Amino acid sequence: MAADKFPIEGSHIMMFARSIADDNQIYYDADYAEKTNLSRVIAPPTFVQSSAQFDPNYVLRPRMGEAWFGSGKEATSIKKKELSVASGGLHAEQHFEYHRHIGPGDILTAEVKPGKTWEREGKRSGKLVFNETITEYRDQNGELAITARGVGVRTERPVDQ
Repeated sequence: MAADKFPIEGSHIMMFARSIADDNQIYYDADYAEKTNLSRVIAPPTFVQSSAQFDPNYVLRPRMGEAWFGSGKEATSIKKKELSVASGGLHAEQHFEYHRHIGPGDILTAEVKPGKTWEREGKRSGKLVFNETITEYRDQNGELAITARGVGVRTERPVDQ
């Protein structure tokens, strides 16, 4: 999940902060932010996850005129065979390393790289295969701003009840 370009706007930061119930003024009040050691509005932690909305291929984003999880017509309208990356696996971890704060006016690009892969044995599911994905978010000057590391896990077989 990575957008070619992810423009950061103040209103998006404010709405994201509100959606996670974080009312810190540093996320929306420029006058307040100017008086802090940061001197500007910044984005909350995990904000870069919203870059998925700028990715035209993000499979979990609803599209106008297409059935979606929330359509109410069935439990889900996305069939397992349609989910190439997401099928049969779970999101296990997410880590963020901040090299600098991001804020309104920044334009990020993301590069996704494979990380480590390792295995463990599960009691009920057989072999567990863990895959790490590294996403580097760079600003409009090409400087590294955030490194996100996600870990997914797939099971060898479905867990028996």
